[in-house]
Amino acid sequence: MSTHELTERAAADLADAIRRREVSSEEVVRAHLERIDEINPAVNAIVSYRPDEAIDRARELDALSARGLSMGALHGLPFAVKDLMDVAGLPTTSGSRIHVGTVAQADSVISGRIRDAGAVFVGKTNTPEFGVGSHTFNDVFGITRNPYDLARSAGGSSGGAAAAVTSGMLPVADGSDLGGSIRNPASFGNLVGLRPTAGRVASARPGNAWDPGSVLGPLARTVRDAALLLSVISAPERRAPLSIDEDPALFLSLQPRPFAGARIAYSPDLGGLPLDPQVRAATDAAARLAADLGAEVIPVDLDLSEADLVFETFRSLEFLDAHGDEAAEHPDLVKQTLKDDIAWAAGFTAETLVRAAGARTRLFRRFQALFDDVDLLLAPCVQVLPFPVEWEYPTEIDGVAMDRYYSWQRSCSRITATAMPALSLPFSFSTEGLPIGVQFVGPYRADRTLLEFGLTWEGAVADTMARRPPL
Repeated sequence: MSTHELTERAAADLADAIRRREVSSEEVVRAHLERIDEINPAVNAIVSYRPDEAIDRARELDALSARGLSMGALHGLPFAVKDLMDVAGLPTTSGSRIHVGTVAQADSVISGRIRDAGAVFVGKTNTPEFGVGSHTFNDVFGITRNPYDLARSAGGSSGGAAAAVTSGMLPVADGSDLGGSIRNPASFGNLVGLRPTAGRVASARPGNAWDPGSVLGPLARTVRDAALLLSVISAPERRAPLSIDEDPALFLSLQPRPFAGARIAYSPDLGGLPLDPQVRAATDAAARLAADLGAEVIPVDLDLSEADLVFETFRSLEFLDAHGDEAAEHPDLVKQTLKDDIAWAAGFTAETLVRAAGARTRLFRRFQALFDDVDLLLAPCVQVLPFPVEWEYPTEIDGVAMDRYYSWQRSCSRITATAMPALSLPFSFSTEGLPIGVQFVGPYRADRTLLEFGLTWEGAVADTMARRPPL
């Protein structure tokens, strides 16, 4: 197979081909390394690049294959973990000058699972400093650009992961999502991105392990590839109190779930959020497509009045906990938006925390009650199109000023506040040729159901999903 054929094939297909010894791991890894060498100088998605080590590891895996052995579901596939997570032997910079030269001594939980499944690490994927903000740039590695338009943002904070998968440098990638850090770059990159239920992909990271806000999940070009990676990275973890004790193999037997007969709630603006007119038109068109597929689409006026309080309170607390000391010790090496989050948290009163905790419980129960009557919620995934890379963040949408650096992400962050799983799926392109995705939200722990509806949606928007970047 040619380099192009190998880098365009789905991850699940490549894994099967390696397993059947139709192609070697070395061939697959070399093809992706060639693609990285060709594309990454322009896109800047892969950092801490290790091509020679990757080839050596691929040869080791091919030797196992020759003996009829397989490491697991990702045997022989190239992989790069988001640069917020440790991979033994590779730097973990978190996009921060504070951590340049910091080499991980051991794998994080997610990296260990990916390694144990047979993946070949080729490097890391770029992220904004400490994952703050949904535009991927930092003072260590620079800006990650959108493969569909190099003058535009790839989103973030999993922007490097998304851009690498979109452009064929990786077959699949991991991401993390607090305020939309999987879903935004998935929409910006014409990808599938799943924000799983908290605890589905367990972590042993420091911090408040009881907080369901920040989760880990997959980014892929197809639903089955997202499910393949989810089957690898989701498993119980004793150190994670929200960990879900279900067999990860349940994501390997997905069956398309028909829209015919389904009841789908439709929120065109998630509580009155401003949207770019093209995003609004695309989301309305997506609702019509769901109806054309046989679903009963029910417009709803959701009560999300407390969602911003919930998200903004617990987000700021997370950053105060994780980076407050570093920001105080190295104020000249930390960007202003992180300092702002830390300062907001430092100003919270006990009353603020009590109100936010109670509001989070009310939101959760309100959405679980919604899903007593409907199967899914359809909503806009992003509020804007991919924006110019020179912007730190959008400061207004359709004439409405944004009050904080993440206010333009509220179509994602309001869903985060509910603790429900959410799936970003491709839908259409703007007049400028930029991807626009939509967001399906499901009941708590209904990750498999979301993916099965996603399989059906994927078939309905196959032409959109096949539209590759001009690179």
